[in-house]
Amino acid sequence: MTGGGGGIDAESPPRRRPLTVLPLIALIFYDVSGGPFGIEDSVRAGGGALLPLLGFLILPVLWSLPEALITAELASAFPTNAGYVAWVSAAFGPTAAFLVGFTKWASGTLDNALYPVLFLDYLRSGGLALPGPLRSLAVLALTAALTYLNYRGLHLVGLSALFLTAFSLSPFVALTALAIPKIRPSRWLAVNPKAIDPRGYFNSMFWNLNYWDKASTLAGEVDEPRKTFPKAVFGAVGLVVGAYLIPLLAGTGALPSETSAEWTDGFFSEVGQRIGGPWLRVWIQAAAAMSNMGLFEAEMSSDSFQLLGMAEMGMIPAIFARRSRHGTPTYSILCSAAGVVVLSFMSFQEIIEFLNFLYGLGMLAVFAAFVKLRFKDPDLPRPYRIPLGSKGAAAMCVPPVALIATVMCLATARTFVVSGAVAAAGVAMYFGLEHLKTTGWVEFLAPVPSDSFHGSSSSADDDNDVEDVRAVLLGADNVPAAEEEVPTTTSKAE
Repeated sequence: MTGGGGGIDAESPPRRRPLTVLPLIALIFYDVSGGPFGIEDSVRAGGGALLPLLGFLILPVLWSLPEALITAELASAFPTNAGYVAWVSAAFGPTAAFLVGFTKWASGTLDNALYPVLFLDYLRSGGLALPGPLRSLAVLALTAALTYLNYRGLHLVGLSALFLTAFSLSPFVALTALAIPKIRPSRWLAVNPKAIDPRGYFNSMFWNLNYWDKASTLAGEVDEPRKTFPKAVFGAVGLVVGAYLIPLLAGTGALPSETSAEWTDGFFSEVGQRIGGPWLRVWIQAAAAMSNMGLFEAEMSSDSFQLLGMAEMGMIPAIFARRSRHGTPTYSILCSAAGVVVLSFMSFQEIIEFLNFLYGLGMLAVFAAFVKLRFKDPDLPRPYRIPLGSKGAAAMCVPPVALIATVMCLATARTFVVSGAVAAAGVAMYFGLEHLKTTGWVEFLAPVPSDSFHGSSSSADDDNDVEDVRAVLLGADNVPAAEEEVPTTTSKAE
């Protein structure tokens, strides 16, 4: 590592408290879900209860589970804050990895721009409406306050996420109990083909079930990541599916099927009003507002630690790897917060479609990297390994890739243009940063040698390339004994 790039002064080392299983489950839950808030539109776009219920039963198996399994396997093999950037680097090289990192960071920042706005929207539905200028100031103030919490430490964010998870889901326990006597199972079969909006339906389902890989950028902050990460991922899968299906079954089963057109964002508060009364409506609104805080915190943590990991790989300037006295990446957090502020004035639907498209592009590269690493180096030490052979693992990726292709095909022309512009900006930024490395004007950490990232004609050389990347990313002290027997040729410069 080149001098002064990653860390703070030796006299005041950062206090880094590793994440354990429960806080990590809560952070993954908020990376992906945050509760049933936002799934209401799937009922309207699906023309009734049947399609969203089938979607939340089938798509977690076809989409969420494969993505979660891949995250568990590769995060245990590469327990570094670079996360999916490291996976793509090992498979396809630094150029592809940088573009994936850039597009997924842009997607995450777009996603995070939603939450301060949604927080204020839920307050408005509860009767606390702010005029235009004051609302803009409130968005800035809320972003600043939540950014400061991220700065104070990931452990604190994880504990906050645990509390917010319990609070956000609590009103739906009451909602479900009160709805049981009113449920008519026949309402779950309702569907109006003329009312189906395919673009809205698939975008809603995709948005509510993605971002499982985001947690991989926290792997370097996890206590015993090779054991903890798989446990947390599988725990979060069950929590997310239950948090969607149970309230949806209760609400659609208790209300007449004719109300399907009313199911738009925020409608669960009205469901609470009709089933339990004003007290349950207010409780759900408060839970929704607090859930948006948890979503912001989890996304901000993932985005900022991704930038830290990319800086540690020498892809972006070393300043992004510097940690505060709380162990958090100060400049990475500030960069992500600035992006949130700039993008927070876009409309909800614009943000959803843009981020889905950008996220889909990145995930196609992640699935390809997973398959290539399975064939390229099947003996790579993976503390958790999906119990499928290489061909079975490749077949597992077919349904989620098909879903990504469906969402992309349904995108508007404007989304294609904006996404193309983002990709072009990523290419320009990559070559611009490569030029800066030759000038010496900006400090970078010692990068992974380029010949360690691309394939060669020899399978043995391919294996060595992957291990070279692991050795550089993890450092000699973190490589387990089983891996020490694999020859490596590079190490991270000190």
